[in-house]
Amino acid sequence: MANIKSETTGQKRIDTIATDIKNLVAGISNGKPAKVTEENMERFLNNIKEAFNAWNNPVKEKDGKLRMSVLGKPPRQLWYDRFSPKKTKDYDASLNIKFLYGHILEHLLLYLAELTGHKIGDQQKKVEIDNIKGHIDATVDGEVCDVKSASSFSFKKFKTGELVNDDPFGYHAQLSGYETGMGTKAGGFLVMDKSSGDVCFYKPDELAKPNVKTLIKTLQDTLKSNAPPERCYELSETKGGNKSLPIGCQFCAHKWECYKDANGGKGLRVFKYSNKFVYLAEVNRQPNVEEITKNFSEELKTYGKRIKA
Repeated sequence: MANIKSETTGQKRIDTIATDIKNLVAGISNGKPAKVTEENMERFLNNIKEAFNAWNNPVKEKDGKLRMSVLGKPPRQLWYDRFSPKKTKDYDASLNIKFLYGHILEHLLLYLAELTGHKIGDQQKKVEIDNIKGHIDATVDGEVCDVKSASSFSFKKFKTGELVNDDPFGYHAQLSGYETGMGTKAGGFLVMDKSSGDVCFYKPDELAKPNVKTLIKTLQDTLKSNAPPERCYELSETKGGNKSLPIGCQFCAHKWECYKDANGGKGLRVFKYSNKFVYLAEVNRQPNVEEITKNFSEELKTYGKRIKA
């Protein structure tokens, strides 16, 4: 049984973590300081320092290696990660900065939770299942707590529970892996909206979390195959009758290769709308907007050189 006692004992429960943090911040805003000590402040600052040093000296993982953090990725994407890795581009600098402040926000939220009386432990503890390794963010009151900073769009999915039906990054699988490794089952996600500063706690039902040992076995078998598995998502049909890449494919580094047979073998076509790029795998009606496929020439050129090698 997890180390969560009845509320009558006075011990905090992970379920109230987001509400407690917001109440703490509201109190600070109204002139009621949090109970900061030299000890807990030094621990918080040391965690920030370690997070920065880890970010500044990243450990290069083997391409396509199964890790706890990628268990929820689609099998086809993992197959391409292993057998057709992509080089890092210059524009990944912005993504790396996002990773940095994501790590900083993680420690800030856990520190605020500690100041409200929640028990924080096991930060970055290593877990392992069937030779698949990972590190949890922390336990809160004895349960696994995965901390996320999210866009307003993604945050809403956590806050409303929509994530259970729309989980393109496989967060449920990640949590299931961490909990299986820790021997717990009542954890969840502490999430901050990077734009608004709102905080929520999403605790998925047990049925929403896959059996991680079965999942690992399936993925290991997939990565032994010489051919990629089925595509990850169904194409989306536009109002004009064209078929576009779903959101889960648009930001995938393998989309050009994965859809090299699109549009009669010509590959993906990209069109610029007022607020987004649309990647079309099947053009049945020419969109009345600018086609900018040629603007991706460098990415396409790199892909072309690689498949000829």
